[in-house]
Amino acid sequence: MDDIYIVGGGPAGLAGAIAFRQAGFAVTVLDCGRPPIDKACGEGLMPAGVAILRQLGVLLPPHTGFAFKGIRLFDGNVMVAARFPEDNGLGLRRTLLHAALVNRATQLGVHLCWNAKNVSLAQLPPARLIVAADGQNSLLRRQAGLHRIKSEHRRYGFRKRYRVTPWSDHVEVYWGPRSQVYVTPVAADEVSVATLSRGPHLRVDQSLADFPALRERLAGASLVGPEKGALSVSRRLHRVHQDGFALLGDASGSVDAITGEGLSLAFQQALALAAAFQSGKMADYELAHRRAGRMPHRMASLLLALDSHAMLRRLALASMAKRPGIFAAFLNAHVGAAKPKSSDSQCRPHPSTGSAGLETYK
Repeated sequence: MDDIYIVGGGPAGLAGAIAFRQAGFAVTVLDCGRPPIDKACGEGLMPAGVAILRQLGVLLPPHTGFAFKGIRLFDGNVMVAARFPEDNGLGLRRTLLHAALVNRATQLGVHLCWNAKNVSLAQLPPARLIVAADGQNSLLRRQAGLHRIKSEHRRYGFRKRYRVTPWSDHVEVYWGPRSQVYVTPVAADEVSVATLSRGPHLRVDQSLADFPALRERLAGASLVGPEKGALSVSRRLHRVHQDGFALLGDASGSVDAITGEGLSLAFQQALALAAAFQSGKMADYELAHRRAGRMPHRMASLLLALDSHAMLRRLALASMAKRPGIFAAFLNAHVGAAKPKSSDSQCRPHPSTGSAGLETYK
């Protein structure tokens, strides 16, 4: 009997599996797909997420992805920018991130079961802990009775990749009358362009019509793969664990994609869950989960408020443009709140698992 069964083999589930294996537990991951698994997302990792990947031993080869140094906000002719105070973020194709996590999990001896469809709680073998990392529409969450929602806000997102040299070392966020568009450099010759709106029918090309300068930059660039779409949900649940069962990643709640914190938050949860299980104090996971999500949810609430009130947004950005230190301090506080602390969410490595990362991946 394995100690841990994780249903969901996306980044959250794999990060959890790696953290559990580093603590010495036997882990099985089940997922209905086959790697590498793609998903519509902005494909940017904030500095905290990059740091946790290193902690998990997931080291990417040199020149993989694109290091970005900060955030730029645009609204009409107003631009506000700030750099991260210490480490860079990383733009990276979702498929490359997934492949690196799969390889690290395989290296550590995680049992990976792909194409495992329609998995239910009743079908799973006995285990010390079952983890639902099966996404925002988690079936296991409902079966376990943990689906009570405290708050929720939904938007719609679509993403395209363009073969073009990045023109900025920042993630750029453009505010418009119908949507926000954010541009993430993901390689030396590629950018990821995502749009978020309140309506389900606004695609990337339609959204770019509101941003002529950005559309001109992308004119003539070839597409890399198809356009993908997904819901972007800000959701908080009443509880994320009960005896022998825990929620992880989007299954445990989520923040709007415009925050850029989805993956970093999932990785923090993975460390916290493994640490709580290792200590035998699973109530600590509930507290750590709430603490980790506090700042991202505040950020989501602020950005959604700015989205709803164009005049307020213009005044706020104009004020920050005149006083650049305001946005820099805001970004510093946001990144600092998400930064892993040396005393928080640490698992003691098990002698048999080690902590070395991958130099290459297939």
